[in-house]
Amino acid sequence: MENLKAKDQERRESELAELHSLEQKFLSAQQWKTDYRANAKWERYLSCDGSPDPTVLQEINTFMSLWREDQNEDIQLVMEKGEQVLNLIEKLQFLLLDTPPNEITEKETLQYQESILELQNLLHQKYNGATEHLLKTANMYEDSESGNMQAVIKDKNVTFCIWANLKKKVRFKNHVFCDVEHGFDLPKSLAVSSVAVRILHTHYDHVSPLWLQCQSVPKLEVLDSEDLTQHSKDNVEEPEEEEKKTREEPNTPTEKEMCSDGRKSASSFKENNSIAGINETEEETEKKSEILDILSQVQDPPMQENTNEKEEAITDENIVDLQQFVPVGGVYHIDALRLPPQVKKIKDWNMVELLDVGLEAYTYPPEEADGATHPPIQITLRLSDDVMYFKDPVIARWDPAGQQWRTDGISNITYKTQEKSITFEIDAFYTIALLQDVHCNMLYQAWELRPTGTDEALLRVTTVFATIQIQIKGDQCMLASVAVEEKDVLSHVTGKWISPLDLRAVLKKAGVNIFPGEHSHKYVSVNKKAPLAEDRAYQQMALVASAFAFAWSKWNLEAGQEKVVFKVSEHLKADSIEDKDWSLYMFNGQKAQKLKITETSEAFSEELEDDSEFHSTLYHMLKDFASKEAMDKVEAASCLFIDVVYQLLLATRVLTYS
Repeated sequence: MENLKAKDQERRESELAELHSLEQKFLSAQQWKTDYRANAKWERYLSCDGSPDPTVLQEINTFMSLWREDQNEDIQLVMEKGEQVLNLIEKLQFLLLDTPPNEITEKETLQYQESILELQNLLHQKYNGATEHLLKTANMYEDSESGNMQAVIKDKNVTFCIWANLKKKVRFKNHVFCDVEHGFDLPKSLAVSSVAVRILHTHYDHVSPLWLQCQSVPKLEVLDSEDLTQHSKDNVEEPEEEEKKTREEPNTPTEKEMCSDGRKSASSFKENNSIAGINETEEETEKKSEILDILSQVQDPPMQENTNEKEEAITDENIVDLQQFVPVGGVYHIDALRLPPQVKKIKDWNMVELLDVGLEAYTYPPEEADGATHPPIQITLRLSDDVMYFKDPVIARWDPAGQQWRTDGISNITYKTQEKSITFEIDAFYTIALLQDVHCNMLYQAWELRPTGTDEALLRVTTVFATIQIQIKGDQCMLASVAVEEKDVLSHVTGKWISPLDLRAVLKKAGVNIFPGEHSHKYVSVNKKAPLAEDRAYQQMALVASAFAFAWSKWNLEAGQEKVVFKVSEHLKADSIEDKDWSLYMFNGQKAQKLKITETSEAFSEELEDDSEFHSTLYHMLKDFASKEAMDKVEAASCLFIDVVYQLLLATRVLTYS
């Protein structure tokens, strides 16, 4: 053992130099992404397609001013324009999450966030204007049976369900919108009133606070820069010492930073690198320390004063903790509205009384009620087929005053799994969301990453409820399948090549979250691992992912915090991997070794495989047993492929959350 350690120490410097040479591919990937962003900006400038550039304040303000002044409130036109607005919001959100801090100023960040909020508000104002316009001509949509108005108007982004009480007959106090199966049952007092009911389902969430979007991407995905490639000096330190050192300098963003700087929590430390520099500088060492600090805080936050108000314990049990539960399937705006004066036909003229009050809410229960009890409103919602609810959803209402989701005021909830519908009672008209536990698919039961071709791989993550397969090819990835009880679901989002950032957004929107956030360790009993070991394992796994398959091992739980254990197999063909082809490897960021035990051994042991040695890197450890063909494939792997594999491993954190 002493001879092996001495031999490892002798070749350590040369092995790190060789690894460093291979790690230049990360820098090449960063440079490519920087150039791509610059080119995309230039293409956007040249496009002249009639749509505004959302990053140019003058253009976006002009666009909003012109639409505010546009008096055409036809609901179809508003929905068409709404799709353009949603695309602009999406572009700004993507820029906030994807652009590294050295390429965007704080002023630009604030400008983008303000533009997002203004676009969201304007869009909802236009929806209200279109609703009012529709209600003025309610008699055109009269139902032949009840004589009341009913209309369902929808596109891929929004669904309007509008009912107007034209006849005011008690026996028509309940209604189901046939096309979408949403419905309501009104109290008698409303059934005889001049009232309209609108269920406006937006398939997106513009209600939750902006900071929730800021935190939607884990910090850990951002460790893909020179900060991690320039670590030859640090490799001399033991992981325990390095982690201890980083904990002495806590670096947690405050709530103000998170909220005012939209991408702070998502990309504070993203690509904070200079491509030109090869030798490690003092500044780079400091950045690396910050990165390791993030990793350690996510798992075991240092004892310090908590400056983030969002992290404070929520004492009111009715307030929804948005670190634990998030809206899935969009938002339902359920409103009672005063019926505006109706159009009257006099000879060849259509006449309507115009009121300068806009769309008026109908207050229920009445404000003048003194101690009187008012029956609740019963609501039935048909859940969207485009999202997955793995458990009974939590129903919450939006509290505009407190800017939070609350669960009080909602009662008698009945969830029908087979029919995918939920019925409940509310004591007033609210904006409603169905929330799901962010962590219901954590911990993972198993995972596997295997190459499927040149610069191609497949990542499979198995959770309690689902099996998610993600294909990787070049600089993009694709959701190949989501299987629940061996049946493929969510076919509308599979089969599309997108960026890792977009993939996370798509899966989260569909209710399938396999991306731990910075607070996830508080809600999941994680298998803690040292930041140094975990990060460098992901990095070196990505470097060799073109020729080697990796998979979950049960012994990872037994190896302790400082070491990670996983299965490895050279994999150059497209066939499946048999159990006998797997070998077990252990890595602590400084030292890699092949283990003698197998997955079926009775107990964990760190004993070395016969005729094997220690190595400073996982790359050289695998090289000892690899074919020349496999190592040639590793050398030839595309830098963009390596970068995407690395991003996905960091985003899913399979070594900690399995």
